[in-house]
Amino acid sequence: MGSNVLLKTEFKDLLLFRRGKVRDVYDLGDKLLIISTDRISCFDVVLPSGIPDKGKVLTSISAFWFDFIKDIIGHHLITTDVDKYPAILKKYKSDLAGRSMLVLKTRALPVECVVRGYLSGSGWKEYKQKQSVCGISLPKGLKESEKLPEIIFTPSTKAELGHDQNINQKYVEDLVGADLASRLKKISIAIYKLASDYALGKGIIIADTKFEFGIYKDQLIIIDEVLTPDSSRFWPLSEYRSGLACPSFDKQFVRDYLETLDWDKTPPAPTLPEEVINITTEKYLEAYRRLTS
Repeated sequence: MGSNVLLKTEFKDLLLFRRGKVRDVYDLGDKLLIISTDRISCFDVVLPSGIPDKGKVLTSISAFWFDFIKDIIGHHLITTDVDKYPAILKKYKSDLAGRSMLVLKTRALPVECVVRGYLSGSGWKEYKQKQSVCGISLPKGLKESEKLPEIIFTPSTKAELGHDQNINQKYVEDLVGADLASRLKKISIAIYKLASDYALGKGIIIADTKFEFGIYKDQLIIIDEVLTPDSSRFWPLSEYRSGLACPSFDKQFVRDYLETLDWDKTPPAPTLPEEVINITTEKYLEAYRRLTS
């Protein structure tokens, strides 16, 4: 893939739509240009160190999944081929190649559609205290990383900065209407089931993931990124053990390193050592190789 690190874009002749924790998005009128940089955020703080190839992995995996799930729902991706982009973008080809998507501009829905198949992360913390995940009651006696009796839908608000807030299905209905809320839940679970079965065959457990959706010409479509190591918890099947925290193909390795430091999780974040950067790059690349092989 090539390991030049891109931390930020400054395309002065384009209208910056928004700059997120990882993505720079430019407004092209009826389309958007989404660039996945090599930025990495942990504990809602963007680190000063980039992860080589991370942005290219996120873009390539998303493009793969958009095509894979197209029979369930349409998507916003037009092309990742820079040669097919508008002429105004040609001069930025070196920054855009492999890490950008030209997409339809939609009315994004204000909901993160989180789907969980295993008990981990914040879900596990809540379960230990309340025997529930995001307010959904679960059976007694479940262990960390255990497969849930059934897939659960645990939506949250969308926060560009800071923490997303867990919400219930009634809250989603109040936000977008009962019919659309029902469709979001049904489609999110259907995508997760299809993708999880496929990933298992590639040696990856998708423990949980989150989706975003938008409305384009009155049609519900999936947007943003799909089933990447940044939006999902990927575990190697060969190392999976119920009752233990599982290693993952994502930034958990970086989080674990940061937890060993005397850092209060507020900006500025510490610089990552080269060894941590290299291992993290390899984790992202391994997920890409397994899923798209």
